[in-house]
Amino acid sequence: MSTFLELGVRQDFIKALGELGIKNPTEIQEISIPILLHSKTDLIGLAQTGTGKTAAFGLPLLHLIDASRPEIQALILAPTRELVQQIKKQLFKYTKYGDSKIYCEGIYGGEKIEKQINSLKRTTHIVVATPGRLLDLIERGEINIKNISTLVLDEADEMLSMGFKQDLNRILKYTNGTRNTWLFSATMPEEIKRII
Repeated sequence: MSTFLELGVRQDFIKALGELGIKNPTEIQEISIPILLHSKTDLIGLAQTGTGKTAAFGLPLLHLIDASRPEIQALILAPTRELVQQIKKQLFKYTKYGDSKIYCEGIYGGEKIEKQINSLKRTTHIVVATPGRLLDLIERGEINIKNISTLVLDEADEMLSMGFKQDLNRILKYTNGTRNTWLFSATMPEEIKRII
């Protein structure tokens, strides 16, 4: 059993994790964090819900953000508003002790789009979004994801079962293609193999 320090996680993040009662990495964290921290690569992480997938991709993602660059550097797609809010809240908690502020915005349906458009006018490094609302904002010209270096698909199997395949394909066209894609899923249906 490794510690977060041995996995290469920064001290300020470890301090925040400790406050959240997260002392030891889970299996998915132990395997994926060192890979994502030390190599620019695509990754497929298979793990059941509740095994700490948010920290498995969230901690390496936070390490990659250059807070001095006021542009969107990473995009996390999730199937539901609740999951988007949960991921955003977790990332915020992980950054509590960081020297430089990393800004994260949540984009999802069910909230006034004008409010989200205004939020995006502020410095934003990471966007956590549901596919439908994100596409709406892209097509209105309110968000630019061309320069993202990392795309995370969380609960990818859920996104496909909820019918987001076409949305995902359209979203990918708005990125520059040189990004790394990290796909996290509880199961590996044929549909996901095709996307990969």
